[in-house]
Amino acid sequence: MLAAGLLKSICLVDLRKALYLNTGAARRKQNNQLQLRALFTGIVQGTAAVLDVKTLPAFRQLQIRLPHLDGVQIGASIAINGVCLTVTGADPAASSVSFDVIEETLRRTNLGTLSNGSTVNFERSARMGDEIGGHNVAGHIHSTAGVTALEQTPNNLRMVFQVPQEWIKYILPKGFVAVDGISLTVGEVTEDSFCVYLIPETLRATTLGTRRVGEHVNIEIEQQTQTTVDTVERYLSKNLALPAQANAQPASALLA
Repeated sequence: MLAAGLLKSICLVDLRKALYLNTGAARRKQNNQLQLRALFTGIVQGTAAVLDVKTLPAFRQLQIRLPHLDGVQIGASIAINGVCLTVTGADPAASSVSFDVIEETLRRTNLGTLSNGSTVNFERSARMGDEIGGHNVAGHIHSTAGVTALEQTPNNLRMVFQVPQEWIKYILPKGFVAVDGISLTVGEVTEDSFCVYLIPETLRATTLGTRRVGEHVNIEIEQQTQTTVDTVERYLSKNLALPAQANAQPASALLA
């Protein structure tokens, strides 16, 4: 019993150390990379209309009208429905920019469903010194999620999304998640779904105000949450067998 208890204490200390080292290293790396790659805040700057969609060999070209093009140059990064895209063309006369979207991106996100007249969220990449009003968003979509329920209340709208099983483990109550590029706080979570509560301003300023049951949104998992969950899983996978070597204690004893 003494050996098992000692082993349990050592393992818990090691787990805390592993979490500190892994999440701390990830946070330092993320801060360093802020100057090296495009990041977004999850506070979308508005909605924009799709003017044209051209299907070309192995990709599609999107032309989107933005409310303002100040400082937009070829090669700039702009998030469209949360997807980080590179500007490949700009037409100041039409207040529009163009993006080339490869087949993999079209398959993994809802950009493949866009057509002339569609409305999208947009956010230009953050600059050093900008306020992070939401949370750090990379513009790398992990999955799409289907809208399964809309529940109107006097002060907000409850929207429920169904998520593939492999990603739901990273979505935690009161945590962050980016939905179509919008930084949101998670409400309740079930085995395969989660909900968010949307205030009138979010519904007015983004495309979520027009989403309907059956439509799909882009989901980006919050990076620190993913790092923490993966670290715990790797640690437990490596060390859960240890109690069996100490008086045949069950694996769950480490976490009791």
